[in-house]
Amino acid sequence: MRGTGTAALTACAAILICLTILGLAMPHSVPGQFGIGYGAALDRFVALSCVQGAVYAIAVALLLRARAAPPLAFVLAVAFIMRAMVVAVPPFLSNDIYRYVWDGWVQAAGINPFRYIPDDPHLAFLRDAAVFPNINRASYAHTIYPPAAQIGFLLITSMTRLLALPPVLGMKLAMLGFEAAAVWAMLGVLDAAGLPRSRVLIYAWNPIPLWEFAGSGHVDAMTVFAIAFALLAACRARGGRAGAALGLAVLTKFLPIALAPALWRRWDWKFGVALTGVIILLYLPYLGAGRAVFGFLGGYAAQEGIDSGHGIFLLDALGLLGPVPAWGAKLYLGLVALGLAGVAAWMVWRPRPAKPGPALTRLLARRCLILGGVLMLGISPHYPWYFPFLLLPACVVAAPAAIYLVTASVLLYLNPTHTAPLWPAIVFLPAAALAAGQFLTARPAVSPAPAGAPQ
Repeated sequence: MRGTGTAALTACAAILICLTILGLAMPHSVPGQFGIGYGAALDRFVALSCVQGAVYAIAVALLLRARAAPPLAFVLAVAFIMRAMVVAVPPFLSNDIYRYVWDGWVQAAGINPFRYIPDDPHLAFLRDAAVFPNINRASYAHTIYPPAAQIGFLLITSMTRLLALPPVLGMKLAMLGFEAAAVWAMLGVLDAAGLPRSRVLIYAWNPIPLWEFAGSGHVDAMTVFAIAFALLAACRARGGRAGAALGLAVLTKFLPIALAPALWRRWDWKFGVALTGVIILLYLPYLGAGRAVFGFLGGYAAQEGIDSGHGIFLLDALGLLGPVPAWGAKLYLGLVALGLAGVAAWMVWRPRPAKPGPALTRLLARRCLILGGVLMLGISPHYPWYFPFLLLPACVVAAPAAIYLVTASVLLYLNPTHTAPLWPAIVFLPAAALAAGQFLTARPAVSPAPAGAPQ
């Protein structure tokens, strides 16, 4: 990368760092609320993140159009600097991390984390002044986080105590460790795709992972880590490892199960056995909780309006035209599942390269983007930290729809009650339009003619 391209990308990096500093300099304390709460302070932060997202988009465009790739060390150094500044600041956008620490402490005490809510008298001896008061839904919700996440919480909190680190800082540092491992895996994926390693910038410079993982320490960093290794294993045609890694991803967030058809090679029994085996094996230590082993999953779906349809963007938009019947949500979710199943069946039965190489890697990344995009657009999650996994395959197939969807998801913070369709519309509709445009303008792949065939 030379001349004006180098200077422009360097300028983008400097601006991103300065905007990160500005974001940390904003006042974050709102009396009576966690962090900056909802209001003017959050609005200012979202505005800053949008500016950061615009600069990031320019950097991605410069990267993709450059004749020579920027040095990988430069790309990673900028990502590291931004995260190093943010990780030391207490969370101010979400307090989910306090539940992670609590679940780790509960397990360290020899108690199944699915058995009791944090307010239960059986756990009174674990309460402290720093973590317990910040746990959300402490008075009525069992933990929602599945076994792979729970095992991670136990290991992280145990190591944090061993190193005498503050518990929240230790959890955030661990999440950054998972993120770093994911970036390392994606370097291998980019090698397999025959693409410059510097394209990892598409993930590493995006402001959403920065604020949600380094800032809030969300467990989705573990999901990103597991998906990255599943993609790496699949592009190397190692089905068993890919299935095992995807199993870990599923047991941190559940939703990555939608990616299984993208990574599975037809008749590859190792993938299915490993995926199923990991899920069963990791659930075994927690089965003593009985039906409570699924935690607050059902309650969460009701609270977020997913089961009723009031928390799904498309149904909310249709509700502006007239009342949506009670069965509308079930029908809609059934259609989303049917659509995913149809896309999955098409992927499974379509031929794919038999040997590892650039063609296979790009195909797998494209399929992950399709299934992940359909899932995210279909269920329209309410929170930005659900989306960063889409940036992993986007490093290989730089899909504008996926990059926009992840970057714009910060606007969802402006819709705390999940009832106003404006901000979700700005997030989801342009992403859907970009995806449709890319699909309609894509050129079909042409297989090379066999030797001796007429040209």
